[in-house]
Amino acid sequence: MINKLCTETFGLKNPDSLKTYLDKQGYQAWKNIITEQTPKSKIIEKIKESGLRGKGGAGFLTGLKWSFIPLMDGQKYLVCNSDESEPGTCKDRDILRYNPHSIIEGMLIASYAIGASVAYNYLRGEFMDEQWKVFNHALSEAYNAKLIGKNILSSNTTIDIHALIGAGAYIVGEETAMLESIEGKRGMPRIKPPFPAIKGLYGKPTIINNTETLASIPKIMLNEPGWYKSLGVNDTEGMKIFSMSGHINNPGNFEIALGTPFSELLNLAGGMWNEKNIKAVIPGGSSVPVVKGDIMMQVNMDYDSIAEAGSMLGSGGVIVMDESTCMVSVLQRISRFYYAESCGQCTPCREGTGWLYKILTNIILGKGTQNDLHQLERIATQIEGHCICALGDAAAMPVRSFLKNFWSEFEYYVDKKESMVS
Repeated sequence: MINKLCTETFGLKNPDSLKTYLDKQGYQAWKNIITEQTPKSKIIEKIKESGLRGKGGAGFLTGLKWSFIPLMDGQKYLVCNSDESEPGTCKDRDILRYNPHSIIEGMLIASYAIGASVAYNYLRGEFMDEQWKVFNHALSEAYNAKLIGKNILSSNTTIDIHALIGAGAYIVGEETAMLESIEGKRGMPRIKPPFPAIKGLYGKPTIINNTETLASIPKIMLNEPGWYKSLGVNDTEGMKIFSMSGHINNPGNFEIALGTPFSELLNLAGGMWNEKNIKAVIPGGSSVPVVKGDIMMQVNMDYDSIAEAGSMLGSGGVIVMDESTCMVSVLQRISRFYYAESCGQCTPCREGTGWLYKILTNIILGKGTQNDLHQLERIATQIEGHCICALGDAAAMPVRSFLKNFWSEFEYYVDKKESMVS
């Protein structure tokens, strides 16, 4: 299925193979670095100049993050975060499936730049059948070609890459919880500081980057520093893959220049399903605030523009909802997810996510009161900003934004004991 789809779409046979990747200038950037023994500081500076930002959610500057690693010798680690668990997001899945060697090359370059001799790619548990097998096969190909391992290309450089797979827990997408899981412990976030760049995996300096971020590194290194930055429009920098889902005709992953109008992205996804009107959009995965549809149609797909609209670009998981959507039911489903996925370490999150879900369920069952709406706001406010990691915020922000943007719909459900929409 992988090869059939890529052959039909891109004209490529065996798109995940080493041969196909080499034919597309694959590993050329890595070979250049190894043969020329490029200074580590020069690589970090080039990534800084490119403007590349982390594509997993936070959007932090990648080169700046790498520069936090201590300069002294000693064991250091790189971790690729392939635990793609944010609802509405499925971009990393396809990179792992169709272009695994870009991730491997990106991991090699990043490891070299920060001085790490060991790297881990942590895949989500649900990737067991396909992505796990494809990535491990690609890893074997790269080892056999002497692109990874000891004395890479006779350069005295040693870097090993290991693939790991989780058990399907959302919380290990948080970088320090992922480190705990790799160490064989229960996946629970650590208190920061110290940050992973100082004290990370096994207590050693560690950099964690998202799959899409690392897969972008090889092409950036093959081109001039300003190349990647120039790909954006309206003074934005670079490209981003958006996972389009919901009430649209052609759901899927679309890589576009940052700064592209949302209306153009919606057209790429085939427009609204059944030609209905757009009601709301969640632009960056279920954890970010919802935006009204008419406002979103005026927004460009970049970090600053989406922030001005009251939300976040996040992981790029764009969930589109039409006029037939019951916003009360959507929020209840989102709240159930975060209630189920809380690790339970922080009291505000452990208890608060449960109360949010229970109150919303009571409203759905026709047992809600007007006071419940104020209770939802109060509980969400008490959760947000009071937990070790961002899961508490992820549970609270949708509640606050849904109530802010669709208060009348929640009021109607409480009064009439039914949805406003048929």
